[in-house]
Formats: sequence, C-alpha cells, structure tokens
Amino acid sequence: MVVLLGLVLLSLAVGSRAIPLADVARALTDPASVDPETAAIVRGTRLTRTFVAILAAAALGLAGAVMQGLTRNPLADPGLLGVSAGAAFGIVASATLLAATGLLTTIWFAFGGAALAAVVVYALGSRGRGGASPVKLALAGVALTYLLDSLTSGLALTDPEALDRYRYWSAGSLTGHSNETVLTVLPFLALGAILAFGTAPALNSLALGDDVAVTLGRRLGPTRLRAAIAVTVLTGAAVAVTGPIVFVGLVVPHLVRMVTGPDHRWLLPGAALVAPCLVLVADILGRVVARPQEIDVSLVAALLGAPFFIALVRRRRVAEL
Repeated sequence: MVVLLGLVLLSLAVGSRAIPLADVARALTDPASVDPETAAIVRGTRLTRTFVAILAAAALGLAGAVMQGLTRNPLADPGLLGVSAGAAFGIVASATLLAATGLLTTIWFAFGGAALAAVVVYALGSRGRGGASPVKLALAGVALTYLLDSLTSGLALTDPEALDRYRYWSAGSLTGHSNETVLTVLPFLALGAILAFGTAPALNSLALGDDVAVTLGRRLGPTRLRAAIAVTVLTGAAVAVTGPIVFVGLVVPHLVRMVTGPDHRWLLPGAALVAPCLVLVADILGRVVARPQEIDVSLVAALLGAPFFIALVRRRRVAEL
C-alpha cells in the first residue's frame, strides 16, 4: 500500500512538465495555493489518468489470478488466452457495424466479445488427448488472438474515423479520459471484483483437483460460471477503457504468489494491489524515456512482461504440464 501511494504521487508529479511533490500535495489539498495551470494538470489530467491506471490494472490483475486458479494453468492471462482480443473485437465491431458510441454502450459488446473468446479458446484447448493443458490453451489463445486482431484491424480499415480511434486505443493508453469515464466503469469493476473475491475459497478447492473439490462440497458448474463472469466483466471493462494492456494478468499473480503462497484468499487482494504498481511503473517510465513525448503504457508493460513470460515458459515443470 505504501509503495502504491508513492507511485501515485510520482504519477501525479512526472510528465512532460515535472511538478515538485510539494506542489502536487498543495494542488490536491489546497488548489488555490498553486498556479491554476499546475492545479489543472494535477487535478484535471494526471489524477484521472492515475485513477484509470489503478482501476484497469487491478481488474486485469484480478482477472489473471482468477483465470490461473480456474484453469490450473500458470500461463493463463486475459491477453494470452484471447479474452482481451475478444473484448477489443466486440468494441470495434460495435463501432463499425452498428455505429455504437459511448462507453456505456460499447462496454456490453466488450463483455460479449470477451466471453465468446474465452469459450472458443477453452473449447479448442480441450480437444485431443488429455483435455485442456497449459500449453494447448496458450497456443489456442495465441492463434485466436491473431485471428481476432486481424478481423479487428480489417473492420477498422472500413471506417477512417474508427481506424484513427482504434490505432490510438489499441496501443493501450491511459490518456484522454474524464471523471465520467471512471464513474461509468466503476460499477462494472466493482461487480467483477466482488464475484472474483467470492470465488477465492472455491478456487482453493479446485487447486486440489475436481474430484477433491466435489468431495469438499464444491459445485463445479456454478463455481466456474461465477469465475468466468468475473473474468469477462473485469477484462471487458478494463479493455473498453484503456485498450489491451498485455502481461499484467500473467505476471502479477506469480509475483504475489511468491509472498502469499497459493491461497486465493490472499492472492486475489494481493494481485489487486500489485497490478496497479506494475502499470503505474510502466506508465511513469513511458513518460520519462521519450520526454517530452510519451510511450503508451501497453508497450512498456510488454517490454517488462515479455522476459518474465519467456522465463516462465522455459521452466521445466510448466513445460511438462
């Protein structure tokens, strides 16, 4: 929590114009004591950007932790298994084919696309001998992601205005949002978080195997349905706001698991706290390394997460699952 608070202050202070932390604190507590431009930057632009980063990152971190527990797959992640790409396809399809506008409208198409992608990946990854496995699910997710990305780009090319929005949004950006955006998406994220936290005891049972979970009194169908709805709502809402931010849902649960262990009652809250730290670090680095220009947060997150993913895949016990 202390680290997150420190990163929030840095996020408010760092940018194309550096603002001393003392001025940041005064702009938050007594905006009349600083010049109007500083107050507008801190309270009007960077504060909203930071809130969006925290909410979207917490959603993706929670979704990744739930997916890994639900599938018993250490490679599960909304981006890797095609859920983020499905949400993106739903949004772009609604904008180009149905002329849908506004976050409150397009977010429902994001939910539909995310749910459909999750079903297709699981169906493809479960075919053949042995049923679903981490490697098969990952391969199915990568294949579907490429397919959906191609379809999404093709749809965007049919509408120049949609293409401009898509190119900006698909890079995973935290800018250009208002307080209304935060208020619109907050109820969906709250619902997804409640569902996710509610599945924690059941996910602990599922980690022991389906037979043991049934013996312990768990109903597998309702448990998986609640977890799937949680992942769909969290991922769809996050992607609808920021675009796809990759590797957050993959990396964060493993980092948290090193501290909390496999108990999802601690793992899920830990993921919701650590994920915003990772995204804020990526966002701050993106503002600094190319100043006065910025690098979108998704690109920096991919740069940070890709080496971790490679190391995870190369681990013998993952490759042999």
